[in-house]
Amino acid sequence: MDYSFLSEYAVPIVVGICLCVRYILKKMIPSDKAGRYIPLIMAVLGVGLNAWLNMDFTPGILMGGMFSGLASIGLCDALKNLTVKKEEKDAE
Repeated sequence: MDYSFLSEYAVPIVVGICLCVRYILKKMIPSDKAGRYIPLIMAVLGVGLNAWLNMDFTPGILMGGMFSGLASIGLCDALKNLTVKKEEKDAE
């Protein structure tokens, strides 16, 4: 299945803000139980930010906010995996 249509819903500002907020939450609350709620927090924050940026609320804005908020989680994990793998290669 082709997921390229989702690229039109990505909002870089929302992704960046959610990425920073996720980082802060992970550092403030190191508990594993707190990690269960981070996707929910990022989705709600993404929708709120996207609605605030557009000063409107439509299904497209809802989708864009949720997608951007959840994409920040994937981006953070991907960056973490890349840096860990690079550090492992440098150690060898």
